[in-house]
Amino acid sequence: MNSAAKQLKGRAARLARLMPSGPSTAARTPFVLLVVVLLGGGLISLLLLNSALNQGSFKLSELKRKTTELTDEQQALQRDVDNRSAPGALERRARELGMVPGGSPAFLDPDGTVRGVPGEATALPSPAPSPMEIRKPVLPSPSPTASPAPAPATAPAPAPSTGPTTEPSPPSVKPTPTTPGR
Repeated sequence: MNSAAKQLKGRAARLARLMPSGPSTAARTPFVLLVVVLLGGGLISLLLLNSALNQGSFKLSELKRKTTELTDEQQALQRDVDNRSAPGALERRARELGMVPGGSPAFLDPDGTVRGVPGEATALPSPAPSPMEIRKPVLPSPSPTASPAPAPATAPAPAPSTGPTTEPSPPSVKPTPTTPGR
């Protein structure tokens, strides 16, 4: 056994010389490759995420700027509407269009009788323009969708008469029901 043990030791010694001493480098290669691939993939995904966030940030700032512009425009239009719907502006615009204040109204009662005497509208003398109106006239802005306003209708002047006149009262007409069975 002595010689057999020596032979084994000799063979083991020769095999041990062929194998490198210490931990094996072949077992480390796949692990190192896996770590490099994970780090590279993480860096690439972080770069893509950062790019997407920057793109969203640019879009958000552009939308905020556009929202501010549209809000300013809406407020300017609202001021214009408020200025044009003021009673004085409405009256001035109506006079420019040739409109006059209405006469005394007449009302129809539910039974069809007329209450009140309708009167013809007459033009009142126009008020003297203020210094602001002289310096800055208000001109209507043409609207691309609106059609031009029709010319105001004027009633023919009544023929002068020599004798006393009486206005005929309008005939009393009973209204007809709009729904059957009433």
